[in-house]
Amino acid sequence: MNQSGAHRHGQEGAHGGGGCCGGHKGGGDAATPAGAVLDPVCGMTVDPATTGHHAAHDGKDYHFCSAGCRTKFIADPERYLGDGPRIVPEAAPGAIWTCPMHPEIRQEGPGTCPICGMALEPEEPSLDDAPNPELVDFTRRLWVSAVLTVPLLFVSMIADMLGVHFVPPAASPWVQFALSAPVVLWAGWPFFERGWRSIVTRHLNMFTLIAIGVGAAFAYSVVATVAPGLFPETFLTHGGMAPVYYEAAAVVVTLVLLGQVLELRARAATGRAIRALMDLAPKTARRIGPDGSESEVSLDTVAVGDRLRVRPGEAVPVDGVVIEGRSSVDESMLTGEPIAIAKQADDALTAGTVNGTGSLVMEARAVGADTMLARIVRMVAEAQRSRAPIQAVADRVAGWFVPLVVAIAVITFIVWNFVGPEPRFGHALLNAIAVLVIACPCALGLATPMSVMVGTGRGARAGVLVKNAEALQAFETVDTLVIDKTGTLTEGKPALIAVETIGGMAEGELLALAAAVEAGSEHPLAHAIVVAAGERKLAVAKAEGFESQTGAGVTANVDGRRVAIGNAVQMRSVGADPAPLDGRAEALRKDGAGVMLVAVDGSLAGLLAVADPVRASASEAIAALKAEGLRIVMLTGDNRTTAEAVARAVGGLDEIRADLRPEDKARIVGELKAQGAKVAMAGDGINDAPALAAADVGLAMGTGTDVAIESAGITLTRGELAAIVRARKLAHATMGNIRQNLFFSFLFNGIGVPVAAGVLYPVAGILLSPMFAGAAMALSSFAVVANALRLNAVKL
Repeated sequence: MNQSGAHRHGQEGAHGGGGCCGGHKGGGDAATPAGAVLDPVCGMTVDPATTGHHAAHDGKDYHFCSAGCRTKFIADPERYLGDGPRIVPEAAPGAIWTCPMHPEIRQEGPGTCPICGMALEPEEPSLDDAPNPELVDFTRRLWVSAVLTVPLLFVSMIADMLGVHFVPPAASPWVQFALSAPVVLWAGWPFFERGWRSIVTRHLNMFTLIAIGVGAAFAYSVVATVAPGLFPETFLTHGGMAPVYYEAAAVVVTLVLLGQVLELRARAATGRAIRALMDLAPKTARRIGPDGSESEVSLDTVAVGDRLRVRPGEAVPVDGVVIEGRSSVDESMLTGEPIAIAKQADDALTAGTVNGTGSLVMEARAVGADTMLARIVRMVAEAQRSRAPIQAVADRVAGWFVPLVVAIAVITFIVWNFVGPEPRFGHALLNAIAVLVIACPCALGLATPMSVMVGTGRGARAGVLVKNAEALQAFETVDTLVIDKTGTLTEGKPALIAVETIGGMAEGELLALAAAVEAGSEHPLAHAIVVAAGERKLAVAKAEGFESQTGAGVTANVDGRRVAIGNAVQMRSVGADPAPLDGRAEALRKDGAGVMLVAVDGSLAGLLAVADPVRASASEAIAALKAEGLRIVMLTGDNRTTAEAVARAVGGLDEIRADLRPEDKARIVGELKAQGAKVAMAGDGINDAPALAAADVGLAMGTGTDVAIESAGITLTRGELAAIVRARKLAHATMGNIRQNLFFSFLFNGIGVPVAAGVLYPVAGILLSPMFAGAAMALSSFAVVANALRLNAVKL
């Protein structure tokens, strides 16, 4: 390959990223060492003598700039070799950043929100734990401002309090100016930019108040220093100098920076829940080739259909099914339950779960962004950016709050300047600034988003995935819970429990004939019959002429015999009398079993009973939900007898609706809502999706279908009622936390603004300097964030 080609590939490789290190130069660089070759994956130029990454293919050696490139090459060498153009991944588009308080604000790259002025955050979760660029910048500004503000306080305020002048009085204003100018004009410059933008865009926010307050104090002090003669003599102190307030401006900037740094650090902590989830997925997988050889490959090279080895103690790399081996798998990251689940052939595996002591061979069924883990990460990230309806209260208050505070500050200045004690102008200016600073609505704006971010992250760790904050708020107020029977109250895995025959037919023969007919059906009860025949190692013939009679049963020809399976109506339609087995069938139904009668060549041959076991935790969960004050309604398509048997087994159900069609469930939810009930619906099947969407809150059991999950507001990754109890606790805890934050924010501003304006001065002689106002404002924001972070410790 010529030099120009090498240079071109080097540019492409740098553009594509490819996981390479950045220390290698393109092939056209003058510093390229003699004997250098191209990395076939990324096109970077590497020196075979110095790189530690090599691989052989078809008798030829290849050299790589990094282990990542080597892994990709080994996984699919032909992709990077040949005469055609080398495949170079396209550069990823610019990452989208959004505001945690105003998710409608989206832009490429970091920045600030034009509405509230807060730092934007990445919209898509990332494993990169690098700090927010604004956190780095503000931390640097904070250190500089603190270093300058401390001596400024000694020169100004402390000197006045102690009567000890560290610099000559005539030089003091100039020294204060020199110390405060970098603090205000450099460290505090972002606040002026945001304050100005808020005025231009008419989205007044906390930075409007900070910019006005700090700007007024600093501008006045500069004029007083440069041209004290502009002020009347009565205003001047001894020596002909006007009083200055540089320390107030500088201290406020420093304290606001401190509050911003503390807030940004705390906000960064809310992203740890997502990063913890993302860290669960391994970075590589052991792929089994067609010849049975195993190789470790990068996870992004795994494709659907690949066979993968999961060794003991390893994390499952992608979603799939077991094709060989037996083991137990820790699914606590998905379900919140610590008990390992036994896995064998045909059982599902989820990426991020941890294999136990056995070795498994799996087939990949979902990779990359399609895995359940990736979907959970996206759902949590979207939920953290969603807005709860209660936030509308804070939004409405913030809409008039800033203009009102500016008006109060103006009134404060006027009143103190005309009727206040001497020095009137000084008191008027400082009190007006204190009002502006202490009233910054940052705590009010953070109250809801912070609780939502932390609460949804906590729920994800417990197997409660919240689609949006609205669902969380609605679930707290729910008073009626509608639950599907199959897969919710029961295991959702029917098993054959009885085979009874009449007329001299053997049990094995009857079961084999039934299994032949049901082999082509996807119905869970049919599957239970086929599985039972397989477990007994019965010879199952192939059925022909299969026909389904809606609402009655099925018929087919097996080895020249006409076999019919279904209910009593089906038996009569083929000329068989179901009466001899009526008593036994009814007894089995009362125990919760589904009964299927079987006729062979027009004569009743026996029955098959299939039961879906009630979940072991169902009774305890129902009792806990009843203790929450919920009315519980069970819906099922099964017959009334079976439904009542399940109800007796779990206890505590308030109402049972049986023999329902899919459309009936949504209708019943609508009827309950029309009666004034706040309804939550829990289900897991496609037939539950309309009801899930119709309810005030849909609860999708995580063992269910994609349609059910998409229709629900909350997904419970473990398909049992105990997960609903956890979701209810999470809703109560999160909404309670939001109310605490809002109460604190309103109380703080309700007390702080009047005190800063000086209402306590006539009766108690209390004034609040801008410095203390700034400290109080910073601490209020930090207190809100700290209170929200308490949700991480909530026991679910």
